[in-house]
Amino acid sequence: MGFLAWQCASLTYGYAIQCHTIYSVTQIENIRCWFFQGSGALAGCAATVGSYPFDLLRTILASQGEPKVYPTMRSAFVDIVSTRGFRGLYAGLSPTLVEIIPYAGLQFGTYDTFKRWTMDWNRIRSSNTSSTGADNNLSSFQLFVCGLAAGTCAKLVCHPLDVVKKRFQIEGLQRHPKYGARVEHRAYRNMSDALSRIVQAEGWAGLYKGIVPSTVKAAPAGAVTFVAYEYASDWLESILT
Repeated sequence: MGFLAWQCASLTYGYAIQCHTIYSVTQIENIRCWFFQGSGALAGCAATVGSYPFDLLRTILASQGEPKVYPTMRSAFVDIVSTRGFRGLYAGLSPTLVEIIPYAGLQFGTYDTFKRWTMDWNRIRSSNTSSTGADNNLSSFQLFVCGLAAGTCAKLVCHPLDVVKKRFQIEGLQRHPKYGARVEHRAYRNMSDALSRIVQAEGWAGLYKGIVPSTVKAAPAGAVTFVAYEYASDWLESILT
């Protein structure tokens, strides 16, 4: 059922709110890189607020281990609302928004930069082969590589904030010690307190726990999202114009 929650979050976040926002904002000729970064940050914030409860449930279901505290997504939802109220579904939203602004901005900004570099490389290669007319269209593989590089850069820079976000999300979760130390409810006063206490207790390496599997997931996910976005936006423009 954790997979179901993640699928709901992915559908809402990756393809509905985020792509609609970035497409709406970036319909400007000769858009600058910094504006593309700002558009990405705006899209990320809109998508995060809209889909955050799904992300919270996904994290809790994936972190509880065995024996399960919540057998289904519905049981987790009901327990969180009954014990913490609807505000409990947005636990850790503040550090998430602080994370998503640089993450989404950096991801979209670096993707746009990598795309421009690849277009320049294609034009140089085309001129060297004496081809008539440079083609600015990138292949699906080139788009995938640009998205892969952008996702990797964004994740490597912003992973510490993701660690803090997940600590807030699993506060008070009952689980077996073999799955990691329990984070007590209201263990951290705020995001800066969480960052300082993690560094004090676990060292700087504590802020990069799980960086390898997180990057392995985020990089190809970003690449697939960008390829899908490019082809979907081109298809929509072709049928609307």
